Amino acid sequence: MSKISIGLRGWRFDEDEVFTAEGEVRPFDEMDEDTKRRLVRLGVIYNGPCDACWLIHGDEHVDECNIATVVYGEPLAEVVLCDEHEPDFLYWFREEGGVEYAETDRFEDEFHEWFADGGRAPEDYGGIEHVETDPMALPKPDLPDPSDLDEYDHAGVDDDEPKERIDIRNMDISKEYPTGDK
Repeated sequence: MSKISIGLRGWRFDEDEVFTAEGEVRPFDEMDEDTKRRLVRLGVIYNGPCDACWLIHGDEHVDECNIATVVYGEPLAEVVLCDEHEPDFLYWFREEGGVEYAETDRFEDEFHEWFADGGRAPEDYGGIEHVETDPMALPKPDLPDPSDLDEYDHAGVDDDEPKERIDIRNMDISKEYPTGDK
């Protein structure tokens, strides 16, 4: 069973959990709860701004933010970042004690506070070398509307605002990353 990322690097899914042997997207009700939570959350954060860029530019200049390419953390306490700011996050996580907040509700807030207070990785700090592969077409999934899944909505999101639906057929799910298995 191989691991795949869908849309953003970071969260990894068991390919067999998301796709059938024929390559079709499994019905949503056949997926485990963690996979469902992450897929629904990806529909909300995919194609959104990098958290670090947003902290720099704010809501008034969100158009100046880079689009996020990677996600770390757990749904609703995740940090989404562009390639430029991923090393800052990794430095915080590895060197500044961010690991202490892994798998907690404080994860996102603690990184935001550190970054907003001027926390940055040193210029020569190395990040992660990612292995990229060519994208492939994704069949149309039978996912529920994210607005029907209130428990997966992000705290602070205005429910009266129209929600943009993300078609995961347009997400790059072909990225494979090195694991300890290889």
